[in-house]
Amino acid sequence: MAEGEREFPGGEPLTRRAFIGRGAAAFAAAGLIPAFRIEPAAAAAECAPPPGFPGSIELYQQAFTNWAQEVVVEPLWSCAPRNAGEVVKVVNWAMRAGYRVRPRGQMHGWSPLSVAPGMTCRSRVIMVDTSHLDRINLRSSQPPVIRAGAGVLMEDFLDFASPRGFGITAAPAPGDITIGGALAIDAHGTAIPAEGERRLDGHTFGTLSNLVTALTAVVWSRRSRRYVLKRFERSDPRIGPLLAHVGRAFITSIEMRLGRDQNLRCVSYTDVTVDELFAKPSSAGPDTRTFDSYLKEAGRAEAIWYPFTTEVWLKVWSVSKSKPASSRKVDSPYNYAFSDSLSLEVSNATSQMLLGDPSITPSFGQLQMNATKAGLASGDAYDLWGKSKNLQLYVRPSTLRVTANGYAVHCRRRDVQRVISEFTSYHREHMDEYRARGSFPSNMPVEIRVTGLDHPAHSGVRGAAPVSLSAVRPRADRPEFGVAVWFDILTIPGTGDLNRFYRETENWIYRNYYPYALVRPEWSKGWGYGSAGAWSDPVMFERRIPASFRRKGARRSTWKGDIAGLDRLDPYRLFTSPLVRRIMPRT
Repeated sequence: MAEGEREFPGGEPLTRRAFIGRGAAAFAAAGLIPAFRIEPAAAAAECAPPPGFPGSIELYQQAFTNWAQEVVVEPLWSCAPRNAGEVVKVVNWAMRAGYRVRPRGQMHGWSPLSVAPGMTCRSRVIMVDTSHLDRINLRSSQPPVIRAGAGVLMEDFLDFASPRGFGITAAPAPGDITIGGALAIDAHGTAIPAEGERRLDGHTFGTLSNLVTALTAVVWSRRSRRYVLKRFERSDPRIGPLLAHVGRAFITSIEMRLGRDQNLRCVSYTDVTVDELFAKPSSAGPDTRTFDSYLKEAGRAEAIWYPFTTEVWLKVWSVSKSKPASSRKVDSPYNYAFSDSLSLEVSNATSQMLLGDPSITPSFGQLQMNATKAGLASGDAYDLWGKSKNLQLYVRPSTLRVTANGYAVHCRRRDVQRVISEFTSYHREHMDEYRARGSFPSNMPVEIRVTGLDHPAHSGVRGAAPVSLSAVRPRADRPEFGVAVWFDILTIPGTGDLNRFYRETENWIYRNYYPYALVRPEWSKGWGYGSAGAWSDPVMFERRIPASFRRKGARRSTWKGDIAGLDRLDPYRLFTSPLVRRIMPRT
C-alpha cells in the first residue's frame, strides 16, 4: 500500500495543505472556480515531484473531491496528457517508477474507486486528467456508431447524437459525467419496455456499457514488454471485464451503438400517496396507482420519496412522437431549477441545519415535498415534452450534495411491485424505529428506478461478450429474472447513526430478497457497511459479491475469472486504488 493510503474511509487530521485543498476542491465542485491546482514550481517547495516524469507532459498538483464531498484529498500529483499516446507514455513511466495511475474525470461518484482518504502528494500515485480525450465523431451511420474519447461529457455526447437523430433509451441523469467514468461503473437510467413495446435496434433497457461495440484501452503487451494502446471488439471475450471495469482499467475511447431517437413526454405526479404507489400486490385493485401500473403504461418511471412524507414525487416518461396538447415543449435539459440550481452557500446551510438539529428532519421532508410542488407549478414543469436528452438530463453539479447507498435487485417482471412494496414498508418502519429513539439517520429522499438487464445481443454485435462485471449482468441459471429494481437512500454526509442504519438496511435487503431475487451493489454508491463504515464489510467482498456472479452448481464464480482477465491486461496492477484492490484481490 502506498504511503498515506488507507483501506477504508475515515477521519483524518487536517494539515494546512489538506485544509486548503478541501476548500478549493469544494468550490471547484460547485462550479465556482474552473479548477484548483498548484503549478510545479510552487508544489515542489513542499513535495518533490515524481522522479523522471516525462518532461513533455504537463505536471501539477490538484485536489480531489468526490460528489458527496466525503472523499476529499489534498493536492495530488496530476498530469493532463494531450492525447492517448501521451497517456501510454505516462503509464509506462509509472510502471518503471513504481507509481499507480488513476484516471480523473469529473469526480462524480460516491465510492472511493479512484483515490482513498489519507493519500497525499507523497503517495506514489499519479492522477491523469482525461479532459483532453474529448474527440467525438460519427464512425458509422448504418448502423449508427459514435466514437468518443473517455473525457467526453455525457451531455456533449448526447448533444452530438441528438441532431443526427440518435438517442439512448435510459441515459443517466447527470450531464457532467464523462463517458469513461460512466462506463467504468455501468451507469444507467430508468426504463423497461411498456406493455406492447418492442426494443428498437441500437437501444437497450440496461446500462450504457451494454451499447459499446468496441473500445481502446491501455494494456500490457507481452511481446513488447510495455503498455500499449489496444482496440478490443465487442466479440472479443477479453473485452467483457473492460466494459464496466469498476476502476480496474484505463479506457481511452469507446465506440457506442445508438438507435433512432424517440421524443419523450415526462409527467410529474405529486398527488400519489405512499400507500397507493407502494401498495402490496395483494391489496392493489385494478384502479390503484401502483408503481407497477405506471411501468405497464409507460415503462419509464422514477420515484423520489422525501422522508416522513405521505406523497411521492413520481416522474413518468413515455414515448410520444408528437407533443400532447397539455405538454410544454422544452429545447434544453435541466428543467427542474428548484432542485438542481442550489448555490454552495444554500447547500452548506442546509447540511449544517440538519446536522445541527436532526429533529427537524420530518418537517424538512415535508418542506422538500412542498418546494417540489411549488417549483413544478411555478416552472411549468409538471408536463414536459421534447427530444429524449432534454428530458433525461436533470442533475447538475449545483444539486444538493448527498451521500447514498445503492443496490440492484434482479427479479421477475411480475415481482417488481412486491420488491418495491417490501422495501418501502421496511424503510418506513425502520425510519419510525429510529425516530422513536430520537435519531434521524436519513434526511434526504429514497430514489427508486427500474431497468432491464445487460443482454449482450442488444449491442447489435454478433457473438457479443457480456458486460462481465455489470451490476445487472444476467445469470444464465436465472433466466426468469428480466428486470432490476434500483434502490438508493440519500442523506447528508455526517448524519448521526448513518452507518448503523445503512448496515441494517443492507443486511435486510440481502436476507429478504434471497428466496426469490438476486442482489448486487451499485458500484458508484455506498455498500458493504461494516464496523468501519461503507466498503469495510468482509462478508460483502469475500462472499456476497462473488456469489452473485456464480451460477447455481458452478464450482467457480465468473467474478474470479474476470478479475484474472483484468490482471493479464494489467499485470503490474497500475490501475488500482485501495478499494479496487479490496474488491478485486489477486486470484
